[in-house]
Formats: sequence, C-alpha cells, structure tokens
Amino acid sequence: MSPGPEAPDAPSPVLLSRRGALLAGPMALALGTAGLSACTPPAAAFHSLDITGAAFGRDFHLRDPDGRARALADFRGRAVLIFFGFTQCPDICPTALARAAEVMRLLGESSAALQVIFVTVDPERDLPVVLSAYTRAFHPSFLGLYGDLATTAATAREFKIFYAKVPTGSSYTMDHTAISYAFDTQGRIRLAVQHERTAAEVAQDLRRLM
Repeated sequence: MSPGPEAPDAPSPVLLSRRGALLAGPMALALGTAGLSACTPPAAAFHSLDITGAAFGRDFHLRDPDGRARALADFRGRAVLIFFGFTQCPDICPTALARAAEVMRLLGESSAALQVIFVTVDPERDLPVVLSAYTRAFHPSFLGLYGDLATTAATAREFKIFYAKVPTGSSYTMDHTAISYAFDTQGRIRLAVQHERTAAEVAQDLRRLM
C-alpha cells in the first residue's frame, strides 16, 4: 500500500513515534522557544514544557464517536489533556493513555475537572466504534475524536503535529509526534507534556492549571 497523506507543511517534530520507537527531531526544543510569552520564573517551573502564549493549538473542529461536532470551547471550565495517535500504535499511544489514566487516579476527586482527548491521525482505520472502545479501555471518561483526511491534516497543522503513513508489507503503521498538550480551564494552551514525564509529574502540573 502506498503512503497516504501526512500533515502538509508540518514543522520538525518534537518527538515521533515510529512503530513504537521514539525519535528526536532536530528541532526537539522548538516549542520551548517559538512564539511564547515571557519566561516562567524558575520557582514556578512546570515539569512539562511551559508554552504559555504559544500561537498554535487554538481550536479544533472534530467529531466524537457519536458523530457530534466537538470544539475546544466544549470543555471550557475543565483542564484538557490532548494526545494525537492511532489505535493500532504498538507502544507510544497506549503508554501515553495509560499514563493519563494514572493521572486521573492521582488527581482523585479533582479528576472531574480534567478531560483527556485522543485524536486519531488514522481515521481510515479508526472508525468511531473502534475509537470509542479504545479510549474507554483506558478510562471511561476519555474521549476519542476524529475527522476526515482533510480535517485531520488541518488539525495536525494547527497543533504542530507531524504524522505520516509508513507501509509495512500489506498494511501500514503511522509515524507521529509523541507529545501531549495541556490546556487550562479557559481553553488556553499551556504545556507540552513530553512522553518521558511521569504520571506524578503530569498530575502535579495539571493541578496548577485547574
């Protein structure tokens, strides 16, 4: 099968998932320096990369497994943790979602103020029923979102997410950026959560955004 479309004009990735392996792009720390507001004082530093003021990740227009249109404004009043991946990912995606589930456990009662979102970069295979079953296997509140190929590409560009279809014999896998984004309760992008951050670190960061 020939490679399908990838997010065009995507910037160099922060972290990539390729058949379960992490790859570091040449601009791995670009999110920490481009288009940001004043630096956060060291005493108030997050564990994750503080990208407060970044001019991307402003919104999305996708659908949930029930076919309802969804946008970032739907989650106003809650912190949002969003990750882009695909359900057949062998390692990076399940690791990220398992960490998110542990974050929910660590937050305890405060977890009600967090919405975890998984956006598929493989809408051809990740049909709504598949997406729903996958996200709920990690936590019943997790929400899977999808778009058609053009919408997926546009959303990836807006969030500076790289992805590409990679042939594997008669099938394919997906390369994609392996980073999560955290938004505060006002819908503002605040953190780029690196894959290596622990659940305890992410939970601590999110508490500060709630």
